[in-house]
Amino acid sequence: MKAVSWNAYGAPDVLALQDVAIPRPTKNQLLIKVHASAVTSGDCRLRAFQIPRGFWLPARLAFGIFKPRCNVPGMNLAGEVISVGSDVTEFSSGDRVFGSTGMALGAHAEYACVAEQGAIVKLPESIDYSDAAAIIFGGLTAVHFLRDCVTVKAGSRILINGASGAVGTAAVALANHFGGVVTAVCSEKKHDLARALGAEDCLDYRKVDFTQQTQNYDLILDAVGNVTLKKAAPKLKPGGKLILINGGCRAFLHALFNKTLLCGVAPETKEMLLYIADLLERGVFKAVIDKTFLLDEVIAAHRYVDTGRKCGNVILLHRKNHDA
Repeated sequence: MKAVSWNAYGAPDVLALQDVAIPRPTKNQLLIKVHASAVTSGDCRLRAFQIPRGFWLPARLAFGIFKPRCNVPGMNLAGEVISVGSDVTEFSSGDRVFGSTGMALGAHAEYACVAEQGAIVKLPESIDYSDAAAIIFGGLTAVHFLRDCVTVKAGSRILINGASGAVGTAAVALANHFGGVVTAVCSEKKHDLARALGAEDCLDYRKVDFTQQTQNYDLILDAVGNVTLKKAAPKLKPGGKLILINGGCRAFLHALFNKTLLCGVAPETKEMLLYIADLLERGVFKAVIDKTFLLDEVIAAHRYVDTGRKCGNVILLHRKNHDA
């Protein structure tokens, strides 16, 4: 099979397409023919090993000290079950599925193995493979913070900084679904998208600094990484919360002692994926796909994500499988 490989951390050029053996599922795994996978900002940060300050050593221990431990990158995928291990009971051949390989990686290949008890669920027939792969990264993050960590009430004032990215687009849609009044911070050319997702107000970060405006918020979610608690605190209403998606070790430790600040990594669970699929089916979530590349164009896909200009998500189509 064709698979993206990497043997070093660095620029997109460390990636290459190679012929490798199709993996064999263990007794508790599914073998999935991958139709689409996502290239996320997280994938690119891991490839370049641009890890938030304070997490460098733990991340190296987890993913490989001198070079990547897992030879095939990628986490988020959607595809079809080809075979299952002897102990698998929840899935069968032919099932459409989507989910995450997590720290095991391996999604950027024509076939991947995922544990039955992992973050993998059946995909409704009405949802396209590309849309399913696209919604995972931002959807899981938005659900974790906006549903599980805080309570968004009808009329809550919410500011989303970085509203046009994978996390931002999902956060705008979910906050609007919960009844929040959303202000989206993104470039002016992306304001129409933000409003279509449910934003009431939009600010162009190149022209307006939200901290200098009169409006205060019940919740500020920063999906960019350029907001601090010191900067945001004056714009929070009493009892307001600041969510830092890309906070470093210092912010993480600060959050342990300051209830105003929330940060961390979203978990990946079956329940969350089923919830996301339901919202996608009902039109609450919309999979925003900026560009689509073929598997053998993975270097170009990573270069594009590295620009920081993507709108929503970037998808790899595994052509041989997608056209099958």
